[in-house]
Amino acid sequence: MIAMFNDCAYVGETLVKYFPRELPVIHIKRSRGLWSKTFGIALKILRTKAELYHVHYLLQDCYIAGKLGKKPLVGHAHGSDLRRTLFHPVWGRIVRYNLKVSDRVLVSTPDILGIARKFREDAEYLPNPVDTKIFYPKPLIGREKKKVLIASDSNWSVKGTDIAIRALSRIKDKVEVSIIRYGRDFENTVLLAQKLGLKLNVLPKVSHEKLVEYFWEHDVVIDRFKLGSLGMVSLEAIAAGRPVLCYVSSEFEEYRDFPLKDVRDEEEIIEAVMNADEDLWRKQYAYLMKHHEPNTVAKRVLEIYRSLGVEISV
Repeated sequence: MIAMFNDCAYVGETLVKYFPRELPVIHIKRSRGLWSKTFGIALKILRTKAELYHVHYLLQDCYIAGKLGKKPLVGHAHGSDLRRTLFHPVWGRIVRYNLKVSDRVLVSTPDILGIARKFREDAEYLPNPVDTKIFYPKPLIGREKKKVLIASDSNWSVKGTDIAIRALSRIKDKVEVSIIRYGRDFENTVLLAQKLGLKLNVLPKVSHEKLVEYFWEHDVVIDRFKLGSLGMVSLEAIAAGRPVLCYVSSEFEEYRDFPLKDVRDEEEIIEAVMNADEDLWRKQYAYLMKHHEPNTVAKRVLEIYRSLGVEISV
């Protein structure tokens, strides 16, 4: 029995979906409610008996599992736990403890691998798997004006949504722009667009399964321009058949064969939007299937489980 706790960006859910059917897995999730994320999850972890414990996010779930002596323990970092929380005067202690106590540490993006390896030399980058049963390609539709979707949450400091708005406002006569209503800076984003004369078609936030329909309705998908790594929005949009624009840093060896790198300022975004086409998508899709194909990623996770002494015969 494999026990998986919590999730982030549906990574855990996708892994479980692509594990062999014969492998017994229990996936215990929680909400952000006070009881669920404290005593509730602690009680569930205490009661769970398994051969291995895989915990997403290096916060309270992983900490509780470690304190309860759940072994072997795989701690899976997903971003803000290492980018920000690690340096918090209180919560940082929890993250550092999790890095120490976990038998293996996985990270979901290359930009946090270096941070993890300051504490764990054996930390490993595990590419996020994309659920290709939900996100699969449909043909691009040629239009006079490109339909652009800002698909990540509006967050100026992390996602650089304001940079995207400023760039798109300069080509507003050549594009139709949609944005999904979520993120802490959403209202500020709308106000900025109004100030710059950019019309935004505001879309309601939908379920993970429905997001693919938004991708299919647009010609280009815009993600984030701050972190230098590929987020799940980018990966899922590529899987759905759409070229993606985001800042992918050429500093990371893991992205050496990604076809569009270092797009981060207004001029670069404008050029990339106007040039985004099926040829770009095909190159991005080839990268996706090489590194993020779900069966391949799931197979690597099973190899990690075996290295920790778990007998997996499937």
